[in-house]
Amino acid sequence: MNIILVSERLPKARTITLGWPHLIASGMAMFGLVILLAGALNYGILRFAAELNIPYVREVLVSIQRQQQEKNQSYLQDNLNAMAVRLGQMQAQLLRLETLGERLAKLAGFKPQDLMFNEVPGRGGAPSSIPSQNLSLGDFTQQIDQLTRQLEDRGDKLGLLESMYTQESARKKMIPTKLPVEGGWYSSNFGWRIDPFTGQRAFHEGIDFMAEEGTPVFSAAAGVVVYAEFHPQYGNMIEIDHGNDLISRYAHASKKYVKVGDVVLRGTRIADVGRTGRATGSHLHFEVRQRGAALNPARFLQLPG
Repeated sequence: MNIILVSERLPKARTITLGWPHLIASGMAMFGLVILLAGALNYGILRFAAELNIPYVREVLVSIQRQQQEKNQSYLQDNLNAMAVRLGQMQAQLLRLETLGERLAKLAGFKPQDLMFNEVPGRGGAPSSIPSQNLSLGDFTQQIDQLTRQLEDRGDKLGLLESMYTQESARKKMIPTKLPVEGGWYSSNFGWRIDPFTGQRAFHEGIDFMAEEGTPVFSAAAGVVVYAEFHPQYGNMIEIDHGNDLISRYAHASKKYVKVGDVVLRGTRIADVGRTGRATGSHLHFEVRQRGAALNPARFLQLPG
């Protein structure tokens, strides 16, 4: 494109040649100027819209504000829903911890109300001189995550502790520590004595409980009945296997209430006191054996059950 300039001040006409680069640069400059003017006009309209009181502009502003409020409301609602889900999970974990705590308290011999599981722990203190700070949403989410991890960790540890307590409680219930006869007294202890039939010195492998015939005989611990027959010397005899090669023996019974294979709990009535077999009178002969060797039953009956 050639532009010819003619003027009285010029001695001769001047020619300006514009190529494509000049035209493109001029177009871009014009386009930028239009954008700049449009932005300035838009800013002026929005800046002074309230003072100008233009209905159309006011409607546009109200619509933009409404959309922004709806967007903010939707964002807050989504965050509240997420927090509600996390809160429900934490409440479930807290309920699990309370249940575990109550069970552990019972296993340990405490009353759940003594530990005040349902009360908020006492907290207090004077206000600090350091200014308080509001929690941001990120800080709050971080605190929730940390508390959730702590609840899960405490729950796992309490579950392990409960398992250990349960195993220990079960182990104690499998040790013959309960008196097999209530109100009975020893008529013959474990150890050497004079045999009442031969008059010779003989080793007595159990304890004799003096009691009237028909007095209930209870299992000293939980276990499985492995013998419930008549024995020439022990009379009606019952043996209970408690595991770990530990067996308790009940002899001279007048009546048996269990049979081989029965599973009995600690304190189950298994027989009645009698005088069957080799006995001078009504009593219960009680033995504790491990791997076939006789142990002093008094050592077990003195243990806390």
